[in-house]
Amino acid sequence: MMKKRHSTFIKVTTSLMCTAFLFACSSESESVNTTSGSLAKAESMSTIGNQEIASVISEKVTYSDEDFYSKWENATSIQLNGSNASFEGDGGVIIKNNIITIRTSGVYMISGKLDDGQIIVDAEDKGSVRLVLNGVEINSSTNSPIYVKKAEKTIVSLEEGTENYLSDGETYVYENSEEDEPNAALFSKDNLTINGSGKLVVHGNYNNGITSKDQLKITGGTLQIDSADDGLMGRDLLAIKEGNVSIKAGGDGMKSTNDKDASKAAIAIEGGTLDIEAANDGIQAETSLLIAGGDFTISSGGGSPESIANRENNRQAPGEMNTSTNSASSDTESESAKGLKAAVEVAIGGGSFNLDSSDDAVHSNNSITITGGDLKAASGDDGIHADGSIFTKGGSITITKSYEGVESKAVTIADGKIHINASDDGINIGGGNDGSGMDMQQTESEDNLLSINGGYVYVNSNGDGLDSNGSISMTDGTVIVSGPTNDGNGSLDYDQSFEMSGGFLIAAGSSGMAMATSEESTQNSILMSYPETQSAGTILHLEDSKGNKVVTAAPEKDYQSVVISSPKLTKDASYTLYSEGTSTGKESDGLYADGNYQDGKKVVEFTISDSVTWLDEAGITTAKSSGPGGMGGPGGGQMPQGKGNPWDMFSDLDEETREKVQSIMEQQRDGTITREEAQEQLAELGVEFPQRGEPQGTK
Repeated sequence: MMKKRHSTFIKVTTSLMCTAFLFACSSESESVNTTSGSLAKAESMSTIGNQEIASVISEKVTYSDEDFYSKWENATSIQLNGSNASFEGDGGVIIKNNIITIRTSGVYMISGKLDDGQIIVDAEDKGSVRLVLNGVEINSSTNSPIYVKKAEKTIVSLEEGTENYLSDGETYVYENSEEDEPNAALFSKDNLTINGSGKLVVHGNYNNGITSKDQLKITGGTLQIDSADDGLMGRDLLAIKEGNVSIKAGGDGMKSTNDKDASKAAIAIEGGTLDIEAANDGIQAETSLLIAGGDFTISSGGGSPESIANRENNRQAPGEMNTSTNSASSDTESESAKGLKAAVEVAIGGGSFNLDSSDDAVHSNNSITITGGDLKAASGDDGIHADGSIFTKGGSITITKSYEGVESKAVTIADGKIHINASDDGINIGGGNDGSGMDMQQTESEDNLLSINGGYVYVNSNGDGLDSNGSISMTDGTVIVSGPTNDGNGSLDYDQSFEMSGGFLIAAGSSGMAMATSEESTQNSILMSYPETQSAGTILHLEDSKGNKVVTAAPEKDYQSVVISSPKLTKDASYTLYSEGTSTGKESDGLYADGNYQDGKKVVEFTISDSVTWLDEAGITTAKSSGPGGMGGPGGGQMPQGKGNPWDMFSDLDEETREKVQSIMEQQRDGTITREEAQEQLAELGVEFPQRGEPQGTK
């Protein structure tokens, strides 16, 4: 997709980018195109670095013995009786009409039903208050059914085999009109822990379901929350060790909110089952979202649309303000409907995820680190987006639907299995602050880098397959690109270089913007351009002069060019490329493993003499850059002999006409106008539209 408008580029220096990312850049003599160098750089851009996610959580979250359920004794018993209540025991309890106030620490066992009343915890001492819900139903039409006004710590224990219910009204009545809390069916000003094995059903009709203005920890129980706004909120910390949590929220499903202390406001999840349906973000952390395990089913913003429209029609003009919501502390949350979201970092070390979001499925304003887990995501925007960096070194990621699959200024893939389906670019480098959305201006920089050092990556994209507003480096791993079928995009697209020193790459797609790897690569590559489009599923087979297979593949979409890079391609060796035929090997993502190839037609025979070999059906041809603006770019542009350079038409035009021509060509490339419409508009300017096999220029 053409997002790289060079007339609006801001050339950012390396030192400035280093300051922005808060990491130390290497000197010019150091190469980031090595496995160790790129991994070290990726880890330095991540607040997690090379640590295990579980270890990071254990450092940030401390659980005490009382956070976990234990048998209770010597409890004060509170019996709810419709419009009033009674109690037995030594606890400090004050009952006035339908208001039960607990004044001292201790254990309080509560049972029965309160039709329209409230339990208030207002402890005068420093001990913990434990509320044992033993078959409770509390309704309050004007306030929080359970309000922890003051306590060192409150523990809500859900008794085994019991179901407990809390519900509030749609309007609260405060003593002071300036007050705005409590604002949840279960509200605590101080630390709150929920444990046990019973069930708690919460109807937050006024605002939130469960809120703690300090730390909120869940170590057990079944929670079913239906809230007008947010489901679960912990201001300083929201931590889940275990439990079954089901949330239907008119706002965010789960969130932390402390934006004053960078060491707080984390969300840390180590286990449990979470089923969240949220109008806004599924899970939103003001600082870090740390996940070591658990089973997650999250729908945000109504889920991903059935089809994702081409946003080029809504592209912003240069200088126009981007009104999309990205900050975790934004006041306009209605515009943010992301699955997993954090302001500082999202870190996933394990767990099973099924994400369906109208906005980004996984989003961070800074960095994302994925070291494990099984993540499936469908998104109406980006599958995984970080403004600063994305680092994967394990796990399984399947993006079934997205606008752009993976987007950040820097992406490092060290390990893991990644499948991407995108209506635009598969992996995009240089997006920054939701750069793939309505704000299409992107920044070209030497620090914009896609680094592939291992793992397995499959990309199915309608736009560019791998797209970097900077460079691409590949040292190991396997990459398969089923790229665009339109000539306005390419399977590979980069501005500076694509250094290939290891691994296996096959990228098939259209030929209009086809690019090969850079000539400075130490591993050899070929770029084959076919005279006509090859139908989807048509096998291509490359073997050496001894009949040894280099690759057998059947691209899943129509293609007219293919880039292949493999350690099996050696200098001064001869190879033959075949088309059609059959293979007895096992096919996966269009690639055949093992098996025998037969009945194919020889297309071209050639000998490798350079790091990049450009081919057509006649043999080796000459590489030609296809011009500025990302249309081919340096070192890798490919147009078969006889096509010429479409940008030569600009050479003899005045500046005003040149700008008009470039605008028309961009619109045609973006798909906003057809080739025929572009021809007509260019003809009005006295410029002939470039035809295949013909020179270009003015009439």
